[in-house]
Amino acid sequence: MDIVFRASAMFAALYLLLRLLGKRELSQMTPFELVVLVVMGDLVQQGVTHNDFSVTGAVLAIVTFAFWALVMSWSSYLSPRAERLLEGEPRVIIRNGELIEANLRRDRITRAEVESEMRLAGIGRMRDVAWAILEPQGRISFIKAENGGPEATPQSAAEGGGPAE
Repeated sequence: MDIVFRASAMFAALYLLLRLLGKRELSQMTPFELVVLVVMGDLVQQGVTHNDFSVTGAVLAIVTFAFWALVMSWSSYLSPRAERLLEGEPRVIIRNGELIEANLRRDRITRAEVESEMRLAGIGRMRDVAWAILEPQGRISFIKAENGGPEATPQSAAEGGGPAE
């Protein structure tokens, strides 16, 4: 039973640590950060099983982690409030072509990172973005601004813009 308590404590500690790291940190890990996470996994194992090298101890630790992950998943599914608390909320980082500096600072995102993501999304200029939203998973979603050009304003057939009936 000691393993279950230690696994629960480690689960909570890891969850809090990952939430503190931030959305973008987890979505763009460097090779070194990946190695650190692997090493952390070994350290967690040592702290959970505490010299218990039995199969039973390992299974208990894994089942405890799976149990808490399932509890959190169901809590998020059943309660919108729990979902916001456990998974976070999307945050607007660009509105009408303007960066929202306070939100960038809050999530430790640089202008260069946003511009890089814009280029990957096929957007060349900041003013072409109506909305950019940092999703809870760490990705940035872009909604392009309407051009306001001729193709954006529908014309009726009577005005000569469409086929005659």
